[in-house]
Amino acid sequence: QVQLVESGGGLGQAGGSLRLSCAASGRTFVNYVMGWVRHPPGKAREFVAGLTWSGGTTSYADSVKGRFTISRDNAKSTVYLQMNSLKPEDTAVYYCAAGLYLGVLSRVDHYHYWGQGTQVTVSS
Repeated sequence: QVQLVESGGGLGQAGGSLRLSCAASGRTFVNYVMGWVRHPPGKAREFVAGLTWSGGTTSYADSVKGRFTISRDNAKSTVYLQMNSLKPEDTAVYYCAAGLYLGVLSRVDHYHYWGQGTQVTVSS
């Protein structure tokens, strides 16, 4: 049973920073991708960032490129999303997700395991 537990998030200010963490357990993630997907209010879910667990290949949505950084700590089986230069449009529920690596990191439908989500609200 795969478990993904997010922490972090909360209220941030425009121009500020927040960091999300995702602790993964339940299996070996060597062949998996880990990602962050967000669900803005009134909009569809959207890919934010992803990385391969073994190789460290990363991918970012254009809207967060240069502002957000995804990283991992293998020893802790934890994935992080460092969010800098926050904007009000970053407001969303952020989900940690995992799935088998099929060559593309950015497809939301490639992620099959999900955390419970954590709210990020950015005030202007």
